[in-house]
Amino acid sequence: MIQTPPEHQRQARLLVAPTMMKLLTPKSSTATPEFTIMTNEQDDVVDPSTTETEDAVAVEEAEAAIEHDVEALLTERDSFREIAQRLQADFENYRKRVATQTSDDIDRATGRIAESLLPVLDACEAAFVAHPAEIEPLFNLLLTELKKQGLEALDLNGQTFDPAKADAVIHEEGEGDGNGNTVVTDVLRTGYTWKGRVLRPAMVKVRG
Repeated sequence: MIQTPPEHQRQARLLVAPTMMKLLTPKSSTATPEFTIMTNEQDDVVDPSTTETEDAVAVEEAEAAIEHDVEALLTERDSFREIAQRLQADFENYRKRVATQTSDDIDRATGRIAESLLPVLDACEAAFVAHPAEIEPLFNLLLTELKKQGLEALDLNGQTFDPAKADAVIHEEGEGDGNGNTVVTDVLRTGYTWKGRVLRPAMVKVRG
């Protein structure tokens, strides 16, 4: 292969340069080259209506989930409230029952004490007939104190006979109260009640 001297190569480039400039220079010096860039913009375009629909569906689903959670919470709240009210009612009934039972227990205990004193009252009442001046102050004092605690003497003389309050130990012939009822004509032993309950029935004589 024949090599061209460097001097000849330089001259050849100088001769070719003007021709290449003409080929590369645009026809109009003021024209701006136009370039077309192909992209996939059409593939990336999203339909706005589709986006809005998806957003609306998402909002509806979120609202439905929230509404479901709220309903569940309200149901749970109502359930707890019902349980609390039932427990409160049960506790209130229990408290009343215990209070009543305690009160009844106290009444029975004190009633037994009062019942144990009834023979003393009977003795005072019997002695009062023979020695009223000496016995009356003591008898009245004892009876007054017991009355303060709930003891009451049954006043049955002349009343319709009530077997819940008296035992008829003597029955005499005769007319009762005019309505066919038996009448108490005499009290042989005084009966007593304790806070409304018969502590000891009386012993009476009846007619009718």
